[in-house]
Amino acid sequence: MDLGSLPKAGSAAAQAAVEIALAQRGKPYVWGAQGPNSFDCSGLMVYAYAQAGVHLPRTSQEQAGAGSSVGRDWHNAQPGDLVIYNVHGAQDHVGMYIGNGTVVHAPKPGAPVRTMAVDALTISTIRRI
Repeated sequence: MDLGSLPKAGSAAAQAAVEIALAQRGKPYVWGAQGPNSFDCSGLMVYAYAQAGVHLPRTSQEQAGAGSSVGRDWHNAQPGDLVIYNVHGAQDHVGMYIGNGTVVHAPKPGAPVRTMAVDALTISTIRRI
């Protein structure tokens, strides 16, 4: 996916988290992993924001209550926002919005950290950190 020129995040911490999360592309998914060599979805968010000096809760369900709500319309998202997805009927997956309709995420076993279209899965909520 050609990311083109990505917009800048609203805060320095969010911008740093975006850059850190993107730098993890290609690293393997491992359930429960928080980096730096492997990640699960929420572990990637925890790692990226921790490197930017911001503490996040550990799970995607807990991250669904972090920060402030942006709603469910991804058109209102800014780089660094957490996009919480309902994959199996619960708030069980998270990605980080990076701009241009794209998130970076750790998808599942056998699939490394990568980008995807923000609306490829059912969005539950978007949270601004």
